[in-house]
Amino acid sequence: MQLTVRDVSKLLKVSEKTVYRWIKSGKLPAYRVSDQYRFSRPELLEWATTRRVGISPAVLDEPRTDDASPASLLGAIGSGGIYYRILGDDKQTSLRSLIEVMKLPEEVDRDALLAALLAREELASTGIGQGVAIPHVRGTVVLHVEKPILSLGFLEKPIDFDAVDNQPVRALFFLICPTIRTHLHLLSRLSFVLQQESFMELIRRQTLRDEILQELGEIEATLEDHLTS
Repeated sequence: MQLTVRDVSKLLKVSEKTVYRWIKSGKLPAYRVSDQYRFSRPELLEWATTRRVGISPAVLDEPRTDDASPASLLGAIGSGGIYYRILGDDKQTSLRSLIEVMKLPEEVDRDALLAALLAREELASTGIGQGVAIPHVRGTVVLHVEKPILSLGFLEKPIDFDAVDNQPVRALFFLICPTIRTHLHLLSRLSFVLQQESFMELIRRQTLRDEILQELGEIEATLEDHLTS
């Protein structure tokens, strides 16, 4: 879906004047179509997420195209798992360490996956600030996964991730999805969840799995109530 300036203004909860200022400064990815600006929803979401720009829950409320139940973060992290004391001295070694412990189908080439993640990091860091990064493959390359996988890895020691706030990263949320639509859907939800201070406090404390899962479930339930009301 190609978004207009008005759409972006509503989704990011800023004025249209602010949107134009971001475009002029080169901060916001935009395209000129017939003398008007248009925006890619996936690129807009990645931009907002990595810069911790607040988003409206409306960005999650997309038209359904089939009868399948939408994917949930709680279900995805149930498949991917939460891991502690992930080793690494830099981006490459920490990402490799997380990939090595993740529960992935045998068909997934872990070396190729690491290469794709590092290529994405070359474009722009996925460090969103406050000690968190969301490494993912740009455009979601199909990786032989039948359902979305979200893994949370807590690093043994903080590392430089070229984050937007220049702070070291301590937690990696690693998202792999079978389709672009699912990737966008879950990235939207994750961006919303990471704006909730109650959840971020658990991440900073590197608390127990059950506490993280419970809080995540409660936030998603509140979000569902908002979208259906």
